[in-house]
Amino acid sequence: MPTPADPAAALPLTLDLEDFKGDFSFDALFGGLVDELLPEYRGEDDAAPAPPPPPPVLGAAPPVFPAVDELLGLFKHSCKELVDLRKQIDKRLQNLKKEVAVQDAKHRKTLGELEKGVDGLFDSFARLDSRVSSVGQTAAKIGDHLQSAESQRETASQTIDLIKYLMEFNSTPGDLMELSPLFSDDSRVAEAASIAQKLRSFAEEDVGRHGVTTAVGSANASRGLEVAVANLQDYCNELENRLLARFDAASQRRELSTMAECAKILSQFNRGTSAMQHYVATRPMFIDVEIMNTDIQVVLGDEGLQADSNYIADGLSQLYKEIADTVRREANTITAVFPSPNEVMAILVQRVLEQRVTTILDKILIKPSLAALPPLEEGGLLQYLRVLAVAYDKTKELAKDLQSIGCGDLDIEGLTESIYVAHKDEYTEFELASLRQLYQSKMAELRAEAKQQSESTGSIGRAKGASLTASPQQLISVTVVTEFVRWNEEAIARCTMLFSQPNTVAANVRSIFACLLDQVSQYLTEGLDRARESLNEAATMRDRYVIGSSVSRRVAAAAASAAEAAASAGESSFRSFMIAVQRCASSVAILQQYFSNTISRLLLPVDGAHPSACEDMGSAVSVVEAAAHKGLLQCIDTVMSEVERLLSSEQKATDYRTPDDGAAPDHRPTNACIRIVAYLSRVLEVAFNALEGLNKQSFLTELGNRLHKGLLNHWQKFTFSPSGGLRLKRDITEYGDFVRSFNAPSIDEKFELLGIVANVFIVAPESLASLFEGTPSIRKDALRFIQLRDDYKTAKIASMLNNITAE
Repeated sequence: MPTPADPAAALPLTLDLEDFKGDFSFDALFGGLVDELLPEYRGEDDAAPAPPPPPPVLGAAPPVFPAVDELLGLFKHSCKELVDLRKQIDKRLQNLKKEVAVQDAKHRKTLGELEKGVDGLFDSFARLDSRVSSVGQTAAKIGDHLQSAESQRETASQTIDLIKYLMEFNSTPGDLMELSPLFSDDSRVAEAASIAQKLRSFAEEDVGRHGVTTAVGSANASRGLEVAVANLQDYCNELENRLLARFDAASQRRELSTMAECAKILSQFNRGTSAMQHYVATRPMFIDVEIMNTDIQVVLGDEGLQADSNYIADGLSQLYKEIADTVRREANTITAVFPSPNEVMAILVQRVLEQRVTTILDKILIKPSLAALPPLEEGGLLQYLRVLAVAYDKTKELAKDLQSIGCGDLDIEGLTESIYVAHKDEYTEFELASLRQLYQSKMAELRAEAKQQSESTGSIGRAKGASLTASPQQLISVTVVTEFVRWNEEAIARCTMLFSQPNTVAANVRSIFACLLDQVSQYLTEGLDRARESLNEAATMRDRYVIGSSVSRRVAAAAASAAEAAASAGESSFRSFMIAVQRCASSVAILQQYFSNTISRLLLPVDGAHPSACEDMGSAVSVVEAAAHKGLLQCIDTVMSEVERLLSSEQKATDYRTPDDGAAPDHRPTNACIRIVAYLSRVLEVAFNALEGLNKQSFLTELGNRLHKGLLNHWQKFTFSPSGGLRLKRDITEYGDFVRSFNAPSIDEKFELLGIVANVFIVAPESLASLFEGTPSIRKDALRFIQLRDDYKTAKIASMLNNITAE
């Protein structure tokens, strides 16, 4: 306790338990304790402003906290009160623990008693559930027995009625007048139909059993229902006819509900097949003659069977669209009327394809005779094939439209194919016959044009040699070959449209492509042969004007003029053949491109088809190459004949000798050399443009060899002086420079060696040995040429040669 001298002793008790409840704040508690002792720490609103501290006295000690003793006393007193409060709270807690323990014991006892009661309750519920389940099962069994009894009662009642009705039908053959009102009441037609069908099934089954037992010799077989079967059949037929009549009447009035009612009843007769077929058969598009005639008019128009395939395609598109729209409208009616619309749609679509479509196809697809082909003026076989293709394509489109509308389980694709099976079986024969017809017509047209052009030239043209050289366009035309390929491409397109199996497509494509190979090969070969004929005629003309040396000057002049004309004809024939070869190469390239772009992809899926077609194409091209090779050899003969003529007419004996008048030697090429090089440059220009690759290399190499050999043989006729040898070497250089354009290294080497051989005319006799030693490869030709030196005998070169050869 505080003493009287203690400043805090006079303070009252300021702490209470309520101060610590709720939202306790230590700052608020502390403020409440010191609020009166330290008024300067109150809030700004409650406390007055503190007076300023007195100024410090100089040298005096700092002032101490004035309320420290009071605060210490307050804090001690507060601590004592807090300790007392804690003791009070501890005492209360002890009391609460005791009370909680007592209550917990009571609660546990109560829970134990409740658990025992709940367990007993669960047992009671289990017994009750078992009892309820047992009672339910018993009730279900009783219900099943009652339902079975009711079903048996109804069955017995129906059986009694059926026996009664059966006795009525089995009373008198053909007498249906004494039947129950049920069978004549129009409002109970559905019930009568159902009962009649049941009676007929039972009677027919009984009669069937009777027949079987009789066959095995049973003496107790049931008899007597044959009359019922006959009467029931008659009644069902009569009832079906009445229903169909009602159905037709409702159909005329577009009473779909009545139609649906009749269709539902009729479905009990043969599963409704007769009703379905009757409905489809009575559609106007199958019985109206006017509609059928309109179909023909829409497709063929006023031109009839001569209508263009494009016109027929447009007509079929229009007709098939109208058919699809009609079927779509019928599908709506069928769905609303018939219990089994898919079956009716199958019958309808089948009837559309087999009757309406087939009727129009029979009118437009009249198969021509292969023994007597229709003329091309009327379209030929191509007209039939084009109409077949467009009709097939449009019919397939119609089939897809009909399938999208609905056709039940009908195999519409197979049905469509069956319509065209007769045409597809003979398709390949007709396609090949059409291609041959087109080819023969084109050849006849080209021959007529050639004949007309030949006749238009007249006698003046023939006198100038026009008859010897056909126009290149008459020989071979790339345009014509392109037309062949276009025909074939059209045929291939038809083939791939009509057939889908890879093996069938490959077989037909190979046959059609083989026809193109034959046509192109024959056309190109015949064109090359005609070009060769021009070369032969030019050669005959050259041989005709070869004359001897002992003739008059007038005859020689006439012969020379004729030889010039023959040379001109030969050069023209050469040009024509080279153009023909060039066009052959272009045509073969077109053929190969067509094979690569179109034919290959159709043959590759089938083993062996592509290699076989490649062999066929290789064989066809080989035939053309053989003809071209013969002609190219003739071209070389033509060129060499003119070279020999120029050498013979232009080369003078004095060209390679020293001038007699003492003039300076001429180091220019001889006139014969100039003429020949000019001729070769002119005539071979077309060859350089026409030939390519190995063909060009082979041709120029052969021509170079022949030229080399011809010049060697020609120069064997002359003698050479040293200055003549220089001029010869100038000629050889000129020839060598020209043949260098051949790009044939072997020919270049030969002319280079020939230039070295010409040195035998230039060097002194005593230097010949060193010439042989420097170039041993020229020994054979050099030995022949040495004998042509003009000093061969005087310089005793023969003995020198013997010494050289002996060494």
